[in-house]
Amino acid sequence: MNKAISFMAGAVCGALIGAVTALLLTPSSGSDLMQSAEERWQLAKDEARNAMEERRRELEEQYRSAKQS
Repeated sequence: MNKAISFMAGAVCGALIGAVTALLLTPSSGSDLMQSAEERWQLAKDEARNAMEERRRELEEQYRSAKQS
């Protein structure tokens, strides 16, 4: 569980750093840049959510196996 939390924290921090870097270094118009940042943020959230759900399924399966033993 601790690894999943660490992963989530790392994914969120990485997404934030990437978004700020893109905002500062990309020569785009403000509205285009904001739309791109919003899309990237949504993608990062979706990836983190998928990773969390996958890890939850793994842990639930391990729990069921341990409970049956």
